[in-house]
Amino acid sequence: MALSRLWVRGRLIQPRRVRSLHVSAVRAALVPTKPLRAIAAPAVGSYAPKNDEHVLGSSSELARKISAKVLPKLPRPDVRKVVIVGSGGLSIGQAGEFDYSGSQALKALKEEGVEAVLINPNIATWQTSHQLASEVYFLPITPDYVAYVLEKERPDGVLLTFGGQSALNVGIALDKMGVLERLGIKVLGTPIRTLEVSEDRDLFVQALKEIDIPVAQSTAVSSVNEALAAAEKIGYPVILRSAFTLGGLGSGFANDPEELRDLSAKSLSLSPQVLIERSMKGWKELEYEVVRDAADNTIICCNMENFDPLGTHTGDSIVVAPSQTLPDDEYHMLRSAALKVIRHLGVVGECNIQYALNPYSKEYCVIEVNARLSRSSALASKATGYPLAYTAAKLALGHTLPELPNAVTKTTTACFEPSLDYIVTKIPKWDLAKFSSQVNREVGSSMKSVGEVMAIGRTFEESLQKAIRQVDPRYKGFEAYAAPEDLDRALSRPTDMRLFVIAYAMYHKNYSVDEIHELTKIDRWFLHKIDNIVQTRLALNTAGSLENVDEELMRTAKKMGFSDPHIADLVSSTEDKVRSRRKSFGITPFVKRIDTLAAEFPAHTNYLYTTYNASEHDVKFDDNGTMVLGSGVYRIGSSVEFDWCAVTCARKLRDMGNKTVMINYNPETVSTDFDEADRLYFEELGFERVMDIYELEGASGVVVSVGGQLPQNIALRLKQNGLNVLGTDPEMIDNAEDRHKFSAILDGIGVDQPAWTEITSVDAAKEFAARVGYPVLVRPSYVLSGAAMNVVYEESALDHNLSAAASVSPLHPVVVTKFIENAQEIDVDAVAHEGKLLIHAISEHVENAGVHSGDATLVLPPFSLSEGDMERLKIIAEKVAAAFKISGPYNMQVIRSVVPGKDEAELKVIECNLRASRSFPFVSKVLGQNFIETATSAIVGQDVPEPVDLMKQKRDYSAIKVAQFSWTRLAGADPFLGCEMASTGEIASFGSTIQEAYWAALLSQTGFKIPRPNSGVLLGGDVTKPEMRTVAEELIRLGFKLYCSSSDVEEFLNNISYVSAKRIFFPTKDKRKLREVFDEYDIECVINLAKGRGTSATDEDYIARRNAVDFGLPLLNNARCAQLFVEALALKIPQGGLKKYVEGRIPTEVKSWREFVGVRA
Repeated sequence: MALSRLWVRGRLIQPRRVRSLHVSAVRAALVPTKPLRAIAAPAVGSYAPKNDEHVLGSSSELARKISAKVLPKLPRPDVRKVVIVGSGGLSIGQAGEFDYSGSQALKALKEEGVEAVLINPNIATWQTSHQLASEVYFLPITPDYVAYVLEKERPDGVLLTFGGQSALNVGIALDKMGVLERLGIKVLGTPIRTLEVSEDRDLFVQALKEIDIPVAQSTAVSSVNEALAAAEKIGYPVILRSAFTLGGLGSGFANDPEELRDLSAKSLSLSPQVLIERSMKGWKELEYEVVRDAADNTIICCNMENFDPLGTHTGDSIVVAPSQTLPDDEYHMLRSAALKVIRHLGVVGECNIQYALNPYSKEYCVIEVNARLSRSSALASKATGYPLAYTAAKLALGHTLPELPNAVTKTTTACFEPSLDYIVTKIPKWDLAKFSSQVNREVGSSMKSVGEVMAIGRTFEESLQKAIRQVDPRYKGFEAYAAPEDLDRALSRPTDMRLFVIAYAMYHKNYSVDEIHELTKIDRWFLHKIDNIVQTRLALNTAGSLENVDEELMRTAKKMGFSDPHIADLVSSTEDKVRSRRKSFGITPFVKRIDTLAAEFPAHTNYLYTTYNASEHDVKFDDNGTMVLGSGVYRIGSSVEFDWCAVTCARKLRDMGNKTVMINYNPETVSTDFDEADRLYFEELGFERVMDIYELEGASGVVVSVGGQLPQNIALRLKQNGLNVLGTDPEMIDNAEDRHKFSAILDGIGVDQPAWTEITSVDAAKEFAARVGYPVLVRPSYVLSGAAMNVVYEESALDHNLSAAASVSPLHPVVVTKFIENAQEIDVDAVAHEGKLLIHAISEHVENAGVHSGDATLVLPPFSLSEGDMERLKIIAEKVAAAFKISGPYNMQVIRSVVPGKDEAELKVIECNLRASRSFPFVSKVLGQNFIETATSAIVGQDVPEPVDLMKQKRDYSAIKVAQFSWTRLAGADPFLGCEMASTGEIASFGSTIQEAYWAALLSQTGFKIPRPNSGVLLGGDVTKPEMRTVAEELIRLGFKLYCSSSDVEEFLNNISYVSAKRIFFPTKDKRKLREVFDEYDIECVINLAKGRGTSATDEDYIARRNAVDFGLPLLNNARCAQLFVEALALKIPQGGLKKYVEGRIPTEVKSWREFVGVRA
């Protein structure tokens, strides 16, 4: 029997036989019910509440009438217009989970008839669509800009808990500024005082001491000397935590005063207060997700356990739900404490509480409480099927838990605690290998992962192996993908590869469970489960060949989560042969529902997963829907923009009357929300699983062009196996992805491209480079975000770069092309139907070619292209559409270079993707025309619109998309832009001019601080760049003081008329002294125009860039962007752009999306 209780005001109203969450139950047989579209609806029954009455969400008329008399009467806030503060660009520590939670909140507001105004500059998100919000402002999430919007819109209320740490910090600041009180705006949900207490470590510790809840011994400090004194008192080792920061930014462990001195100096540059705490490394870490309404009804939605012990940030830890190793008494001890804490703090809505638990006793303490929706909330929502953000928004509007129906099941109220008859495993996704060798791969208390996956299975083994494959398609399961030289160190000091280090220890070095436990402090329960995988792998190895794998071993392997390719590797066979043998045994996966109730009540959810640990399906397969393949895990190069594409496609298909089947496994996404598709499979996106689901569903077709690179990579195999791949033919996708085939086709249609050759040997590459001249560009095939793509300036670097490209894409050729310097790069996003161009957008890069398009600054409409160039670009788009017979979305990158003696510039195509690109949301929203809706019509050949040339329409505004970087998280990484993508997100803003739009977009970057008037600017880099002179001249004219560290730069600057620059002493090895130098000269901005990456850790340009990031200062590292920045400063300073918010002065860029574009796009 599973755990299901109805809690009203903390009392058990429906006592039932209880089972603790961490024990897996055998699921009872279900009578399959046809899935309905799961959208929250009011409970049936005609009795309506009167005069602040609250009525139980029940179909019983009698129950509704009785509940109206006994439930407490609470006045609901009278709000007709509400502002929601978003989270901004995706960054490490604050990512797509807030698109999901904000979107759910907006749905809840819409149901209540409340007008929603959203402030969020993240143009790639689903929430910044007019389907949800009535007005959207693409503006910075800062106290000043949010105050401007509040003053302009005059809402009745504001929601601060759906935009992560950024929104919460802004809300606290607005309250201190007196803006909320002056404008009469109610803070809905959790009160400001509660937010302050949960964020201010000192107040938080005091609050929990009042109710005798143990907290780690700690001291709040605001200087380095105070930190050292506190640590002496507590005793080393200590952990330092920053207040008011996201994802543990600036946190870390210190074993001695020297380590603490460095860590606290850095942390205090990012946060005004830090907390010095006793270290409890090695303890268990657990989280409880709690929901509370204004009537004090409180439930636990989910509890989760970290696979990794305390010491690894929960965002960088493998997390399992529900907890697996807690005895019942410990589970309830922490549950009771959670309820007590949340009531005492006065949270209204959702929050999470994190615990440290001594594995050898019942000693525990609270680590922190997030009194807002968090990354864990998104995971808990997807893990349980309980719509936390939606429910929290309803509670903020004055509803109570008993009266709200569970939006997923529709048969229970929101007061039910979810019950799980499956195990969920979350594994983080790191992209640390993308950065230079200077980046420390160890993970600790400060988060470094860029995304996460969530896998669902009936056993831990099945769930874990699924999750491993979801992290990266190159991983086939629990295998030794790492082989460290110092194995014990690698086990005891976790890195992003520790799971594979454990595999290496068990497979190749015969380490026992006890030995690994001693080194890692990972609970033995998890390690014994992993040992089950080890033993099954051994049995498959022993079998030796596929013929020796009998039905029992095959079934055991599949129940343990082994994939067909993994089994094929172990028995020296092929995936197709393993699949055929498996199916000959009748071994196929079963489809199960996530219904939040462990099958104890009838449910109608469309929320599904597959498992081999079952005996029947929970659903019938009679929809024959259209499958949409999602984008998978967020990583550098594939992020929320592809989720926007997938959601838009699925919604358009439904609008056209088609049933939809969504496949995705990312808990941070809107596409995995329960009501976005007729059927949602929380599943892998590999060939095996897509085939399984397609065959089970009897799907009518599959869309592979809206989910980024992952679906593209399997498109051809899907077609070859008989699937109906909708839209552009996968053979053509293969032609475009294969650099050699692509180049040959362009030659055939007369479209120009840089000189290229397919590489068969290093000598051939050197001969080609010598012939066309350096620099050259090394380009592998079938990769995302420019992986292993590099510009090579000299022969000595060619060997290394060719081997890197081959290791990324070993099955496909490597192409070397001539790299054109000082050329302009242009993005063309387009949609075609049967080879005929329907719609296109031309965006211009601010940076010259050489910066990856995902990191580049995009401007739309273009600011410098002539009508002749625009027409030629359109002709190229038409030729490409016809040559590849495109039906659906595609994107091209084109180089424009001016050649002396020629009348017109040369246009050369460097890349073409026959899928949606990351700029599709941007161009759709800027031009007021949804490209993916048009593409969906083209893909299925239904309601295809007539062609339209949007680029001929004149517009009186500019929009700029800038990248969001997470350099602060990646200690040691060189903040330099090149051909391989480094950004984790993007933002965009509008303006009447390009300078105004750029100003708003730059300020929208999380953590970007505009320098104060007359402050210092550190200028450095390549003095041959023409922008060095113009930038220096403009900064001096605007009143800034110039400093430099190089004698060459000093000489160059001081030779410019009316410019003076001071060369300063520049410590290259002592960060504390460098900080003192920056403070002495009042340096508040760094502009570094270096030609290349730092050659060493003591390279002055590298140190300037790196420490700008570490000290929380704005960094401009591209010459053309620096020029645009000083132009924006020149525009905004006379308008008061450097001044703080002033009542009654609203800057000209503070307009809604609709006001700029002229329509509700």
